[in-house]
Amino acid sequence: MRMKQLLATIIIGTTAAFASTATLAADITGAGSTFAYPIYSKWAEMYKKTSGNGLNYQSIGSGAGIKQIKAKTVDFGASDMPLPVEELNEAGLMQFPTIMGGVVAIVNLDGVAPGQLKLTGPVLADIYLGKITKWNDKEIAALNPGVKLPAEDITVVHRADGSGTSFLFTSFLSQTNADFKSKIGAGTAVKWVVGVGGKGNDGVAANVQRIKGSIGYVEWAYSKKNKLAHTQLKNHDGNFLQPDDDAFKAAAANADWAKAPGFGVVLTDQPGKAAWPITGVTYAIVHKQQLDAAKGKDVLNFFNYAFKNGAAAATELDYVPMPESVAKLIETAWKNNLKDGAGKAVW
Repeated sequence: MRMKQLLATIIIGTTAAFASTATLAADITGAGSTFAYPIYSKWAEMYKKTSGNGLNYQSIGSGAGIKQIKAKTVDFGASDMPLPVEELNEAGLMQFPTIMGGVVAIVNLDGVAPGQLKLTGPVLADIYLGKITKWNDKEIAALNPGVKLPAEDITVVHRADGSGTSFLFTSFLSQTNADFKSKIGAGTAVKWVVGVGGKGNDGVAANVQRIKGSIGYVEWAYSKKNKLAHTQLKNHDGNFLQPDDDAFKAAAANADWAKAPGFGVVLTDQPGKAAWPITGVTYAIVHKQQLDAAKGKDVLNFFNYAFKNGAAAATELDYVPMPESVAKLIETAWKNNLKDGAGKAVW
């Protein structure tokens, strides 16, 4: 029954998502981040029970979500890469943070338990540059004394679509490896030099599950859900950490949301002994001028509900909910920036 309710609420990546709005006029539509999909789907299930209104969300990647909100084919886009203020202003958009969480490296290695393997940013970057090609390479072995590493090829798995998860992952690798920064760089869609692609976090997870000797990167909830073997990562302060919501919270501790233009904060490679090195934020993106003011308010009602009632669900899925102080800043931004066709505040 629960799965039926979820499928009735969330329709992913098909034209049926839009066709359904003809019969469910109160439903809102969103598209983008696969990083946020597990929590958005849970919030949608909760909100549907409370309000009767649904969310049709396409989990298609941040890049595609940005394109769809700019084209006005959805009510909100979702991206794990904050848009520059100049781009927001040019397109008549505003963004606000909705949830925080972590990205993890995952592997498929016989005899290696989840959380056992240790990696650093420089070594991980060299794997994705194709410079380290064997699991028993001396660079990996030096980090993992006592771990039996197979003498087999490494199969690199990366995102095939425009992805905020890729933005977070490549930002971390660029911050810790100068060669990676110069040859590949940070972005939602980069030119990978090795590996096979998977669409969405679920596509990367599926490829890693299928391919022996593979390595990939996904949002933490996908790793837990699919029982994948994650790795430890060395953070900015030199500590090897296991991913969890406390480590994500520690990475977010220095975020100054009030001063960040357009709420744009990047939380990768943050200082702090307990800070997870690949932590990120998902942003909702909406048009400042809401020609359908009622639908615009429906979107805000959904996120307002999530901020006020969705923290426990977020924590259960190992996300970090937005602090109440930040939610108040966001609500003020709604009041100041979102107007209907007559210039009247939507919120």
